[in-house]
Amino acid sequence: MSKIQVMNEDLANKIAAGEVVEKTMNVVKELVENSIDAKSTMIKVELIDSGVKEIKVIDDGIGMDKDDAVLAFSRHATSKLKSLDDLFNINSLGFRGEALPSIASVSNVTLKTSDGKTGTMVELVGGVIKEIKSCDLKQGTTIIVKDLFYNTPVRLKYLKSLYTELANISDYLNKMALSYPNIKFILINNSKELLNTSGSGDLLKTILNIYGLIVANKMMFIENMNNDYKISGYISYPELTKSNRGSITLLVNNRVVRNNEIIKAILEAYHTYIPKDRYPYIVLNIEVDPFLVDVNVHPTKMEVKFSKQDNLLNLIMETISNKLSKKTLIPKVINENVEDNYYQDDLNVNNDLFNSPEVIKEEIKEVKKLEELTFDFSIQEEKETYEEFPEDSRIKDMYPIGIVHGTYIICENPDGMFIIDQHAAAERINYEKYYHALSTHSKNTIDVLVPYKIELPANEYLILSKNFSILDRLGFKYEEFGTNTLIIRTHPTWIPKYAPLEAIKKIIDIIIMNEDFDEDKFNEKVSITLACKMSIKAGDVITMPDMTYLINELRHTKNPFTCPHGRPTIIAYTKYDLEKLFKRAM
Repeated sequence: MSKIQVMNEDLANKIAAGEVVEKTMNVVKELVENSIDAKSTMIKVELIDSGVKEIKVIDDGIGMDKDDAVLAFSRHATSKLKSLDDLFNINSLGFRGEALPSIASVSNVTLKTSDGKTGTMVELVGGVIKEIKSCDLKQGTTIIVKDLFYNTPVRLKYLKSLYTELANISDYLNKMALSYPNIKFILINNSKELLNTSGSGDLLKTILNIYGLIVANKMMFIENMNNDYKISGYISYPELTKSNRGSITLLVNNRVVRNNEIIKAILEAYHTYIPKDRYPYIVLNIEVDPFLVDVNVHPTKMEVKFSKQDNLLNLIMETISNKLSKKTLIPKVINENVEDNYYQDDLNVNNDLFNSPEVIKEEIKEVKKLEELTFDFSIQEEKETYEEFPEDSRIKDMYPIGIVHGTYIICENPDGMFIIDQHAAAERINYEKYYHALSTHSKNTIDVLVPYKIELPANEYLILSKNFSILDRLGFKYEEFGTNTLIIRTHPTWIPKYAPLEAIKKIIDIIIMNEDFDEDKFNEKVSITLACKMSIKAGDVITMPDMTYLINELRHTKNPFTCPHGRPTIIAYTKYDLEKLFKRAM
């Protein structure tokens, strides 16, 4: 008797379910994607106990006739692929034909569907069809999944907490709503509504529905294209960040995807604008010919591979960098109560409201009812008070009037009051000076009156000796002196004059610590290190002329708004903010 046998369909479906259905979110994902492929304009997801007891997905799509309703639960049955060529030109979210039979094999499923001509109900228990009958003709499809993993108790045991399962579902639906702002998404768990988008097609309004007014008002629209890719979406001002990547939504032809290389490109564009280990809010859709992207990498269809990926990454970095480089990114202080929060954010939309408190009060009433929100989101970008300036004047001229705690310079101009962190400002100025000198291979050098002697442990000296070419490139002139000792006779002019030996030692430390030399990373590391260690510190006493010089130098840097570590250099109080605090304006 042959030992090799073809497994029965029920066993094959349970094995497939192990790949496709790992948690309740996977079930919601597969059903929602089917609803989108069915051209729905409204998708409602109702859960009981985060979907563990019941998941109901209701849509108003094209529905199915009786034959398709039954066939949909057969393994590899799909309406989305008909030939091998279709596999390389995928325009639908689902295409494998594994989701419905996999879900049905580990739960009890009821399907109600109508194409407007016939209505069909199919009931399945553990993947086996128990009943097929007619139902009402309401256009669309409703799928109810009950008792998930009831027949695979090991899988049920390893589900996360109900809170975690619900958080995963909510996060997924948020991203789908951002991907398809023209579809109304509703999420309800145990009769409590968690999401309700407008389905108006306005992406910024969908961002508001999901993240709230403050986030929506601090987003910038971007759009660009090259020969292979087109990108569009919204990116946040650097002041708006989160501690995890959940704030970044990546879409490829409106499909939610994960791609670490794209996230790295985004963070590179935000480099020195935001602190390390912080992430901006991003909604980025990438449009590309389906032939240039492979979504058939994993059963969840969230991992993708790109052809000509470098072209895409460069496009993303250049587009975001250019947008940030043209904006005045001074954070404005926001008062704590709701009305003040709204008012401050609304200043980003319409500067004319400065002198119209009565108008503000009327607008506040509207904001408290999001469903009646009347902002014209399509023109918000033109109304932002974050003005675009030429690169040499992105901060308006301001005048120092004093200093607080030996650290914070108080300045003013007709727009309001500004507070500058003297250390952060000096860091930004010095960082750009050092980085420019390093990246342009400046050869200006100076001879030292008394040569510097640097002694190192044997292991560190061996590493340094392999990298003497780096010292040569920087313009150092040196000679080996005795055992594990270097004599420095000439150094670049950009080395700080007040602590040259300390700066040289730090450069040598960086050379020793970075065995795999990369010129750009080396230049960056040296610039940040020297800027941090060689700049004036908090508490250092500086004079009024020093303050004026610091402000003017900061105004003419490429990015005057953050230090190299991403911390803000300057914050603002508008005149109205001050009047509000002192109750001069109500």
